[in-house]
Amino acid sequence: MIEVCRASLVYSDHGRDVFACREIDLEVRDGEFLGILGPSGSGKSSLLYLMSALKQPTSGEVRYQGRSLQAMSETERARLRLREFGFVFQYPYLLGYLSALENVVVACPGENRRDEAAGLLDSLGLGAKSHRLPHELSGGEKQRVCIARALLGGRACVFADEPTANLDHANGVAVVETLIDHRGKGGLVVVTHDPTMLERADRTVRIMDGRVVEAP
Repeated sequence: MIEVCRASLVYSDHGRDVFACREIDLEVRDGEFLGILGPSGSGKSSLLYLMSALKQPTSGEVRYQGRSLQAMSETERARLRLREFGFVFQYPYLLGYLSALENVVVACPGENRRDEAAGLLDSLGLGAKSHRLPHELSGGEKQRVCIARALLGGRACVFADEPTANLDHANGVAVVETLIDHRGKGGLVVVTHDPTMLERADRTVRIMDGRVVEAP
């Protein structure tokens, strides 16, 4: 589904090139749960950004369903992120003036998915709190709202970047389990520094200093 072909991502730091990712080859297969494991600063989040069209590689190529992401216009990449991909980040980015339900339905603008959104929140144990504003929810509940938003509309792939980093272990496990159990037939890519969050992954790759050092 997603192919990363000798992709590098280089930043300039006061005239010095810094490799966030270095000549990475990797693929995400249809419907699989892929874990990306590595310490802070290893390049794992940068790799996720390349795979999900949030960033473009400095060299190499990333393809989705056989088509180069670089060959797409920025409008096409934005449409891809909106319609095909779902995102869950380390911090639960929610609009403070919208209810939990409204924060979910914004993922599909112009579409009537309110009932589907309500069903997702209910399945995530938030049916009774769908009217609440973000400040009225716990950290774990906010993250579940983000999961519902990421899943709305049946995404081809959900990308989760350290989704459990700000939660205790029990809530962290619950977040990952929720992603696994509600993603349907879509793929799931989870970036984390905690190997216990990837125990149900179909595959786990390890990244260090911008390179994949272990890949099954």
